[in-house]
Formats: sequence, structure tokens, C-alpha cells
Amino acid sequence: MKTTAETNQDIAFGLSTNLSRLLREFSRDFERRIWRGLAARGYPDIRPSHSTVFANLGLGAVRVTVLAERAQVTQQAMGKMLKELERMGYVVRDVDSTDRRAREIRLTGKGIALSSAALEIVEEVRSYYASKIGESELDQLEQSLRRAVQKLELEYLPESWAESKH
Repeated sequence: MKTTAETNQDIAFGLSTNLSRLLREFSRDFERRIWRGLAARGYPDIRPSHSTVFANLGLGAVRVTVLAERAQVTQQAMGKMLKELERMGYVVRDVDSTDRRAREIRLTGKGIALSSAALEIVEEVRSYYASKIGESELDQLEQSLRRAVQKLELEYLPESWAESKH
């Protein structure tokens, strides 16, 4: 029979070392490295919350409703973030050519430059991780996660999202 202290310790251990926590810590470290790299390359105004837009936008024009759905945030939250990024010069909001009531979002030249810098930094971070973990192990981890995401059939993600470029 376990003591209350032992039971509490087991619970605390289970909550702090589960898959969700491991994924979150990996993700946080990866993102911290990206934000530091962006700041060093002249983008100190970009915050982690902005990744919600850039990770779901792509280079074409996208409606606010689609961005919000992909990011799993409300349209109001997405609209607020887009207004801020528009004010900063990274995106523009235009009237949708197929529906005058809707707005479509596109990256500006500054937004494309930021996205390109972010992609370079992502590769640098990935290379750093490969040097620490091993290229093969990192590839295996990435492919396992991609397969898991595909099997979960997350409807808000575009099909191409889970495809590998490595």
C-alpha cells in the first residue's frame, strides 16, 4: 500500500513526464530558438503568437475564416492578430475577388522576407537538433509524428500539411 506522499509523487511524475508535456517542451524550445533567430535578423517586433498566422497563411491569398479554422482560434482573435500584423506591414487584407463581403489575407514583401528568414532559421534549428539527437533519430521522430497526425485525421489541417520535405 502506497502512502499519500508516494501516490502524490506518482501523480506529479505522471503529469510532468507524459507525451503532451514532452511534445510541449520540445515545441517550446524549437520556437524559442526561432524567435531568438528572428530577433537577431531584424524582426524583434514578431512575437510567438504571430506564428498562428504565418504557420497557416502560406503564400497565396486566404480568407480570415480559413486562417482561424486552421489555427483553431476564433475569427475575432485572428482578426485582431491580422490587424496588428497589417499595421506592422507584414500582411495586407483585401476584398475577396469572389465574395465582396469577405476579406482575403496576403503576405507583403516584408512578410515574405520574414517567412523566408523563418524558414532558414527552422532549418538551422533542425540542424542543431540533428547534431544533438542524431539525423536518423530526428528523421524517425518527425516521420512518426507525421504519420500520427495523418492517422488522427485532423480536419482543420490541409492534406499537404503532413507531407514531408525531408
